[in-house]
Amino acid sequence: MEGLDHHYSHSDGKTVWSHCVVTAHLVSEEYSFACDFRSYFRKPYCEEEGLTFKSKNDLAIELIKDYESPTDEQIYVLVDSWYTSKKLVDACAAKGYHLIGGLRINRKIYPVGIGVKISEFASKYMEKDDTRSVTAGDHTYKIYEYEGKLSDIENVKVLLSWEDVFDSSESPFCILCTDCSLDVVTILRYYDVRWNIETGYRFFKDLLGFDHYQLLSHKGIERYWCIQFLTYNYLEYQRQEWKQPGIPMTIGDVVRRIRKDYLGQIVVYAYEQGLSKKPLADVLKQFKLTT
Repeated sequence: MEGLDHHYSHSDGKTVWSHCVVTAHLVSEEYSFACDFRSYFRKPYCEEEGLTFKSKNDLAIELIKDYESPTDEQIYVLVDSWYTSKKLVDACAAKGYHLIGGLRINRKIYPVGIGVKISEFASKYMEKDDTRSVTAGDHTYKIYEYEGKLSDIENVKVLLSWEDVFDSSESPFCILCTDCSLDVVTILRYYDVRWNIETGYRFFKDLLGFDHYQLLSHKGIERYWCIQFLTYNYLEYQRQEWKQPGIPMTIGDVVRRIRKDYLGQIVVYAYEQGLSKKPLADVLKQFKLTT
């Protein structure tokens, strides 16, 4: 297969022989659509194939630049810690978007005008009274809220969070937000939308076979992924049509319902053919089955 290389898999916790894609997902109110993707190739592969190398951040910036909001509503770009770079923050700002994303603890903050890594600040200089309890959804967190400079980014809000209890020996989970007007609960609520997106990509793999293909050309593979995106978005539209108030419905529920309905249609068809006295051999032939 074209384009295969060694890429780090976060779900497997190791490097695997695979393809790699950078994707964009669009969430608006209750709707969640797979929007676009870019194939990522490592630099050695690009040099071998005569391709222009683009980092994952470069590809993410392309996706951001290509998206045009149909409304004047504020857009928030949600990313993991791999993408909270100055380049990507600036790309969002140029489009009038804000960014909310995970932040690595080796990044520097300036709580008293002196730069210190988040990991060092949390373990050496913070005390329990510096945090406050915040409840978002079904979870309670101990939060330290910082607003100010972050390394090479001028003014942001950073949340250092521990679930339930502050513990200086435990590394905090950190969230960066470029919209300093948002309160802590709103930032957590917005960032939590990423969980639904991650779940959606799990359905891509488990139910739609996003990573199950046997195609040699990378162009063919990308066409296959396009079909996958279209299928996912059809399922999301159907999910909105079928869901009922107070009863949660996932993409997985939609897939299982469609499969069940399809099986029912086959049974009805076979029954109707029996009533019309059609030979069994002909019916089996239509289903490409043998006795």
